[in-house]
Amino acid sequence: MLIKIIFNYIIGYIRISIEGYYIERFINICRNNKITIWNLKRDKNVKLELNMGIKDLKKVAKIARQTKCKIKITRKRGLPFIFNKYKKRKLFFSFLIVMIIALAISSNFIWNIEVVEENEKMENIYQDVVECGLSIGTLKSKINTKDIINKTRLKRDDIAWMGIELKGTNAIVKVVKATSKPDIVNEEEYCNIVSDKNGIITKINAQNGTIAVKVGDTVNVGTTLINGWMEGKYTGIRYVHAKGEIQAKVWHTKSKKIPYNATERIETGNIENKYKIKINNFEINLSKGVSKFEIYDTIVMENKFKIFSDFYLPISLIKTTNKEIKEEQKNYTIDEAKNLGIEELQEELDNEIQDKEKIVNKIINTYEKEDGIEIYVTYEVLENIGTNEKIVF
Repeated sequence: MLIKIIFNYIIGYIRISIEGYYIERFINICRNNKITIWNLKRDKNVKLELNMGIKDLKKVAKIARQTKCKIKITRKRGLPFIFNKYKKRKLFFSFLIVMIIALAISSNFIWNIEVVEENEKMENIYQDVVECGLSIGTLKSKINTKDIINKTRLKRDDIAWMGIELKGTNAIVKVVKATSKPDIVNEEEYCNIVSDKNGIITKINAQNGTIAVKVGDTVNVGTTLINGWMEGKYTGIRYVHAKGEIQAKVWHTKSKKIPYNATERIETGNIENKYKIKINNFEINLSKGVSKFEIYDTIVMENKFKIFSDFYLPISLIKTTNKEIKEEQKNYTIDEAKNLGIEELQEELDNEIQDKEKIVNKIINTYEKEDGIEIYVTYEVLENIGTNEKIVF
């Protein structure tokens, strides 16, 4: 029965109302003649509504005359009626057909490149992938993912793993950044411990080897802190793998110049949006004319159209937002410029140093110039220093 109903929808069906005193006889004759009827709805005793195939209309009209019933078509449903409704709209159907063909053709190309960086952001990875052969508008059958991966990895030395997956019209590039590891000296090899920072030694504890500096000494990068050898009265000099803990007071310095007269840019809160439609490399400007603002900052956002999660189209909407800027002339006194510079530099250093409890001193130096003031802020921080350096004979 269900198959017949679906078939009738394809070829077209109608809903009719029947009035008369012999409705039961009408239904029985229809069923005896194997006429498919469904969705029967009785209204009082002399009226009935039902669905039937359009091909059975002549048979039903004949049965209605036999049973002295009146029939009336109340609704028409199915594909033939839909096509008949739109048969005069040739332009619509032509556009629909063109769109279907365009979608079928565009599905063979890449219209979006999505870079997924697993652990850490990598500079210019998108540009490098494009230069190595994966670009917007490339035919998918001509994309050799292995070749692109090999070329990109040869070009860069910071990639631990890379993969490319083509899904729909989307190319998903997954990369894992290689983390740089310090050279590790084998425990069985002889080595010294040398300074990897400039500072003043505050504590030194040698577990293996001979101490080469003392508390209060100033050391530079590369200064030997613990020698990888030990001398005994009876054994003489023997080489070892130096071990120990060294703490030093290390300096973190930042500087900047604050001019007495400066131009400050302030957002007024007024914005304007302009739009463009981009079809592949062709742009249609929907907002004509230049910006109404004299001074402004611009933010450009491009949203690509897609049908499904990974089926992008070669069409995108470009939104350009202009934010009005007001320039104000600021005049600072020596004290105002000094306080402003110190505040900004201390904020930068506070963000840079994780363990604030290790900060033991803050040094501020200022130098007055004709057009402004130069400020230097130094934090003295207690840090562990030292790295292994293999002894080469």
